[in-house]
Amino acid sequence: MGKIEKTEEEWRAQLSPEEYHVLREAGTERPFTGEYTEAKTVGVYRCRACGTELFRSETKFESHCGWPSFYEPSKSEAVVLLTDTSMGMARTEVRCATCDSHLGHVFEGEGYDTPTDQRFCINSISLNLEPAE
Repeated sequence: MGKIEKTEEEWRAQLSPEEYHVLREAGTERPFTGEYTEAKTVGVYRCRACGTELFRSETKFESHCGWPSFYEPSKSEAVVLLTDTSMGMARTEVRCATCDSHLGHVFEGEGYDTPTDQRFCINSISLNLEPAE
């Protein structure tokens, strides 16, 4: 799938106000409120804005941070990482590589027992879960 570019008006027409706030304005849903925070369903997590595969349930883990956590994206080119200094500190923002929508942030060095030293902390509202057959 190639890069998706839409006007802000097109995004507003496609997304709910809550989805638009998170995906297009880099907002954050409140912790422990997202539909996938505790999800155990096996499947593929796709970008809610464009449908690109981002994460797989096999890499989801319980971090107890209030948002779904994954230790790696399903494909290295599925996401783009950017420096975010909006909260007065340096964080790494995670965006969909296909449509440039905000997904969440990635953190390192927290000591989780996972194959990588990363926690992709992703807003549920940024995702759609496609259950396995």
